[in-house]
Amino acid sequence: MQLVVMATALALAGAMQTCSLDCNPRNVSIAVESCGKTKFVLTTICEGQCYHKDSVYVVPVDVSQQNVCNGDWSYEVKHFEGCPVAVTYPVAKNCACTTCNHDDTECGHVLLGHTQLLMSP
Repeated sequence: MQLVVMATALALAGAMQTCSLDCNPRNVSIAVESCGKTKFVLTTICEGQCYHKDSVYVVPVDVSQQNVCNGDWSYEVKHFEGCPVAVTYPVAKNCACTTCNHDDTECGHVLLGHTQLLMSP
């Protein structure tokens, strides 16, 4: 009985850490190149899902507003030893669900099982 309780507690603790539907910052390593060498830097990205109510009808033009996980971004500069060229990379300062901005984000729906991609105008 104790083994079952412990296994359940560990499974729930692990699931709570990795399964989140909210929009949150996450630390990731990204590859950057400078002076012909590839290095990895630690940065922060926004990840997660935002609530969106899809229409029950498939229409050629998406008229609803779509929320996306996005944030306030800045850029940091890093110098690597032995290389005079600095690397600039993006860093998310905070994350939130916001209305999709068509100027800098591809806003649209992919229909599963179909080859058609519906894009907002």
